[in-house]
Amino acid sequence: MSEARTITVPRTARYHVLGGEETSESWFALHGYGQLAGAFLEPFRALASARRRIVVPEALSRFYLRRGTGEIGASWMTREARADEIADLLRYLDLVAEQELGPDPAGLNALGFSQGAAAAARWAVLGATDVERCVLVGCAFPPDLEPARHAERVARVRWSFALGREDTSVDAASVERDVERLRGAGATAELVRFEGGHELPSTLASLL
Repeated sequence: MSEARTITVPRTARYHVLGGEETSESWFALHGYGQLAGAFLEPFRALASARRRIVVPEALSRFYLRRGTGEIGASWMTREARADEIADLLRYLDLVAEQELGPDPAGLNALGFSQGAAAAARWAVLGATDVERCVLVGCAFPPDLEPARHAERVARVRWSFALGREDTSVDAASVERDVERLRGAGATAELVRFEGGHELPSTLASLL
């Protein structure tokens, strides 16, 4: 007989920081599946300033994108040991927020793309850090997060969904239902459509 056991271990994580020498507003930008933080941060460079800090964490699980060689990407979670991976990402983002912004940060927001949007939503609802606004690009609300069950926490966040008009990977009708479910739980929620597919919008500044 074998018994599966777990242990929590320290590990080294990587994140990038843009701007923020006189921070009054902070954004955590979470990349999508198979991406790395260093490339994902490029569209955000023009949005960083002395008063706006942008933090781009890299997901903890890196892998080769093509059969064990070549380009490398990272993933926030898989279905294997999913609860543990979600707990790890929540702890990771909380630690980065504390290190960069102190133990009680104000004006903290999150923007995630695709799988990173699901991670951002989970952090906003389940993390130890207060997130004021959460922007989900190319992603529906995680189905395992029931807004009514987390109504108090959900209602503290301003939710924005952004979908490309040509994005075939996300069902717009499902996102519209998510907006109504969040509103039903007392939250402010909106859906914004932009020209493009499954990608960050060219008018990224309009989402911040």
